Amino acid sequence: MTHPRKIIIDTDPGQDDAVAILLALASPEEIEVLGITAVAGNVPLALTQKNARIVCELAGRPRTRVFAGCDRPLERPLVTAEHVHGKTGLDGPQMADPVMPLEDAHAVDFIIDTLRREPAHTVTLCPLGPLTNIATAFLRAPDIVGRVQQIVLMGGAYFEVGNITPAAEFNIYVDPQAADIVFRSGVPLVVMPLDVTHKALTNRKRVEAFRALATEPGRMVAEWTDFFERFDMAKYGSEGAPLHDPCVIAYLIRPELFQGRHINVEIETTSELTMGMTVADWWGVTDRPANALFMGTVDADGFFALLTERIARL
Repeated sequence: MTHPRKIIIDTDPGQDDAVAILLALASPEEIEVLGITAVAGNVPLALTQKNARIVCELAGRPRTRVFAGCDRPLERPLVTAEHVHGKTGLDGPQMADPVMPLEDAHAVDFIIDTLRREPAHTVTLCPLGPLTNIATAFLRAPDIVGRVQQIVLMGGAYFEVGNITPAAEFNIYVDPQAADIVFRSGVPLVVMPLDVTHKALTNRKRVEAFRALATEPGRMVAEWTDFFERFDMAKYGSEGAPLHDPCVIAYLIRPELFQGRHINVEIETTSELTMGMTVADWWGVTDRPANALFMGTVDADGFFALLTERIARL
């Protein structure tokens, strides 16, 4: 019998972050969520930590530990994405304020303490937003870097390039200095870039499958997706919206859904023109050593089947 994989979800909810959290909490056979750490990103920290607790209560998991972390990037002003996610980050359905408490400890301290307490190479970090909390923990406690089993993150792009600037994906762009620290850390990295997430598109059939579950989590996922879709459909002319962040959790449960290459990826931190770009050596044209498994494709039908099956459990 394999034990569930211990993870920390680092997140800035966001409708797609919320679906990722639900997927993790619905999958206790494969995943043990040690805690959820909130970071400023899609919306400011006061909302991301609140939204994380809302989602835990929606999942029926109010004992999940939620921690507030860094409220701004390491060196740059905070850029947010209310134009995508709405003013609350979870716009769409009406949401009650959470009852479950926010933990007193800072998210960075929780990450450090957890990695020191748990046996080495047994905790996976799952960043779904800007990498500020992770980088801050690595800077403050270098001893933990070698104890991380793996980092599986959503961020960056190769062929798709940028969604917040012509060159950069939002999560990396918000705190490129933090991303640079993480990508240079030596921790084994698995990256879900836009190239994959833009192949995991909702459509009417997939959204209605969530609604047809006739549960509160199913209804919420459908309504979040209804709201979230409008931006991407207008921007890209696509039939739905990419569910970016659940790709991270789906990989932990069904890695065979994804295919990619082990390549070198570096983060642009000096040019304002291309700030936050993930310079991905997909074709191996440099001699820089590979530092990330950069995903390129996903079995979208299998991905949505997994999502629907797990959300139905809640």
